[in-house]
Amino acid sequence: MSDSGNDIKIETSWRKALHDEFGKDYFKKLREFVREEYSHVIVYPPPKYIFHAFDLCPFDKVEVVILGQDPYHGPGQANGLSFAVKDGMTLPPSLRNIFKELESDLGETLQNRSGDLERWAKQGVLLLNATLTVRARSAGSHQGKGWEEFTDAVIRTLSEKREHLVFILWGNYAKSKEPLIDWEKHCIIKSAHPSPFSADHGFFGSKPFSKANEYLIAHGKEPIQWL
Repeated sequence: MSDSGNDIKIETSWRKALHDEFGKDYFKKLREFVREEYSHVIVYPPPKYIFHAFDLCPFDKVEVVILGQDPYHGPGQANGLSFAVKDGMTLPPSLRNIFKELESDLGETLQNRSGDLERWAKQGVLLLNATLTVRARSAGSHQGKGWEEFTDAVIRTLSEKREHLVFILWGNYAKSKEPLIDWEKHCIIKSAHPSPFSADHGFFGSKPFSKANEYLIAHGKEPIQWL
């Protein structure tokens, strides 16, 4: 692997912003682990989608970060964007709840009910999972292999090098990343996770979408067209 990161298939501005990470020992070990996994077992998402969130949302275009934990581990679901699934797939329970809160928050009916969420990513919403790969039907199977160190660096770099971003942290795992974010420079929106197990305990009614847009507008930025 090149220490420059030039052989990493990730969008150019991200490759530049994260240049130092690609040469670190943990990333070299992570890359070898991921290669080995793809060669021996079924892993999601497909290789071309590992850095899909970055490819759709260049570093200098990020306005909002929504942090997830793992890709979905069922066949045909994961597309490299947190909480999203490939177009045409049945919406997972958490995403159904996200859409429900979106409609309640903005007081309008969601017209585009596709779960792929690329329409958000292309507007500057970085849909970032803490772990970017997973074995089929084995939730959490690629945790603790180095992905979290890499995605922590993503959050830290955004916090340090950008200003007036919105970080949306749903659930305790996402909230644990708060120390990586400079709250004096950015907006942090926290609530319970949209999972059916916790949505009734602080996710519903949290109004993250309108709060994000209010912050962006207050800082001279375009609001996200969530609907």
